[in-house]
Amino acid sequence: MSFPPGEMPPTRTIKPIDAPPDSSQPTTAQLKGDIDSGRTGDKVGAYDPGLSPLGTDDEAAGMTPGPQRIRMARHFESVRRWAKGARPARTSHDTPSQAGYLFVGLTAVIGVVLAVGIAATA
Repeated sequence: MSFPPGEMPPTRTIKPIDAPPDSSQPTTAQLKGDIDSGRTGDKVGAYDPGLSPLGTDDEAAGMTPGPQRIRMARHFESVRRWAKGARPARTSHDTPSQAGYLFVGLTAVIGVVLAVGIAATA
């Protein structure tokens, strides 16, 4: 679907977002903010428009996590997770993909097979 020039709806998904501040009473929205900002290293820092906010399942089950559990989750997701030397990704394509090499290689092989087949019948 394409839009006429100037009529593309605005999107927040491409703008980097800041990590939420620390709090003595953290919420699941702050934990989601940590993930969306890239602080946890799970993804590139950008807004993620999830259909149901983080913690919705817990609320529906009547088991909302308390601030202490959320504080622990924020700590383990950001600080402790990378203590063993792993590093968070800075971009969505931090490492080169091997798919391009595979595509070019297979295309070359198919081209050689076709060329040999055509040359053999001529």
